[in-house]
Amino acid sequence: MAVKIRLRRMGAKKAPFYRIVVADSRYPRDGRCIDEIGYYDPTKEPNVVKVDAEKAKDWIGKGAQPTDSVKQILKKEGVL
Repeated sequence: MAVKIRLRRMGAKKAPFYRIVVADSRYPRDGRCIDEIGYYDPTKEPNVVKVDAEKAKDWIGKGAQPTDSVKQILKKEGVL
């Protein structure tokens, strides 16, 4: 099972809000997830990000691969 840490899009049309989730790579983008580890809101100024660092490090330790966008968010938050 290939596990990814990625963004799940939520919110209204033209007002995106993202949850940072751990999901099997075969699931659809907004489908079932294994765990939620935070959120990202690009509509606010400055961008609002909340990440549970312990959960993120735990999942990365178990072999979960963050996507490029999540990797940038985690680096900015100091998790990676």
